[in-house]
Amino acid sequence: VITRPEMEIGRYHWMYRSSRPHRYHHVPALRGSISPLGIQGCFECCIKCLGGVPYASLVATILCFSGVALFCGCGHVALTGTVSILEQHFSTNASDHALLSEVIQLMQYVIYGIASFFFLYGIILLAEGFYTTSAVKELHGEFKTTACGRCISGMFVFLTYVLGVAWLGVFGFSAVPVFMFYNIWSTCEVIKSLQTNMTVPGDQICVDIRQYGIIPWNAVPGRACGPILENICNTNEFYMSYHLFIVACAGAGATVIALIHFLMILSSNWAYLKDASKMQAYQDIKAKEEQELQDIQSRSKEQLNSYT
Repeated sequence: VITRPEMEIGRYHWMYRSSRPHRYHHVPALRGSISPLGIQGCFECCIKCLGGVPYASLVATILCFSGVALFCGCGHVALTGTVSILEQHFSTNASDHALLSEVIQLMQYVIYGIASFFFLYGIILLAEGFYTTSAVKELHGEFKTTACGRCISGMFVFLTYVLGVAWLGVFGFSAVPVFMFYNIWSTCEVIKSLQTNMTVPGDQICVDIRQYGIIPWNAVPGRACGPILENICNTNEFYMSYHLFIVACAGAGATVIALIHFLMILSSNWAYLKDASKMQAYQDIKAKEEQELQDIQSRSKEQLNSYT
């Protein structure tokens, strides 16, 4: 016959399993990984830290910084050289290109703002990549995702998409001065070839800047022909501006690629956070059901004990 005290002891051991006697087993020591005190070594800590680095976001950030730096730096210097070429060779009257000078100055200030904004935005996206990587790696641990965090990730997806579309326009716009300078350079090459072959005089070949709409039609002289145009192509301002516009266009293209890369990363991270929230809700419901089941079993045993 089981007495009442023995039944209480059995119920106590069933509810609190940690109170059962522990059995200690000999665990062999690990060589080179964990110290006798259980503290991880430097190598293990470095491996753990490197495992939490969002390498995709890091590559996209470096590409974005490089593209924006090339576009802003080279574009700023190239615009300054363009103004110098116009003032010296195509528009001697300052009033004719006053509006163009103001527009170029405004674009240079816009370049400063673009550089500052993307420096901060790239750091924020990199930090968001670290946050999401930690959430994904601890998906089945104690990490708790919130609705605010998922909303912020979704907002970054939308903002990066808008910026990507905008930079597509910037990339197309940056190709316009490259096209203009290429036309002038190719015309100079034609003049050189004609002078070498002695077929047609180069004075009949001209470049009229007024047809591009950057200076008015009443600007003087507005165009350059023959040897004058060839001398313009040989100046340092033209050479530097032409190549800097090419590099700026390439930087804008690199920034577009970086934003597309960021968009793919953010979309994937948002999907991971959404799955993490569903897993979290499932684990909470499962824990609640297990607790309710334990309470029911506990009450039933108490009633059985009291009836006995």
